[in-house]
Amino acid sequence: MANANIGDNISFKRDGKSYKGTVTVVRENSVIVEYGYNKEKGEPLATIVNHKNYKITNAI
Repeated sequence: MANANIGDNISFKRDGKSYKGTVTVVRENSVIVEYGYNKEKGEPLATIVNHKNYKITNAI
């Protein structure tokens, strides 16, 4: 399976819920993904996802 690149859209599951986000950083075993925006804090929601735990939905 191919790994995502910066700017790719991916889908992943966390705590039984599905999320979609955009890859901002690629690391050896994982990617950092922005998947929303926290209006109260004025900053993006980001998380780390292992390469085995996501699917690329729209590659750039």
